[in-house]
Amino acid sequence: MALSTAERDALLAESLVAALAVTAEGGRGPLNVPVWYAYHPGADFMITTGGGSRKARLIASAGRFTLLVDRTAPTYRYVTAEGPVTSTAATTDEELAEISARYMPADKVPAYMEQLRSSEDDMVTIRMRPEHWLSADLGSV
Repeated sequence: MALSTAERDALLAESLVAALAVTAEGGRGPLNVPVWYAYHPGADFMITTGGGSRKARLIASAGRFTLLVDRTAPTYRYVTAEGPVTSTAATTDEELAEISARYMPADKVPAYMEQLRSSEDDMVTIRMRPEHWLSADLGSV
């Protein structure tokens, strides 16, 4: 059974890792990788990645991507959101802190941010406006 908007937003508010899928080049299947994300109801999804990564290049080429968020307990639920990229820009400390704080203890965030900032690949924030949604709670069937 499809999730209501409130149920969908509640699932997306959990600290669950998303699977990102984007069209790949050269007749290969889509790239499908785990990503951390941030989402606020009614707004764009936000992910961060290395600006020179294959993921960033494929997203720039395709101009859109899909995110899948799921959980297995107490029942299996999932949400997919697919849509166009609305912006790609250098990641700010505020964006990096927001996403990091969803997935790690607060006292670990500063060191994690410093580690990312010292890497050779500059981080970019990519925003996607969800146009198409799929969702279900398979335990309610």
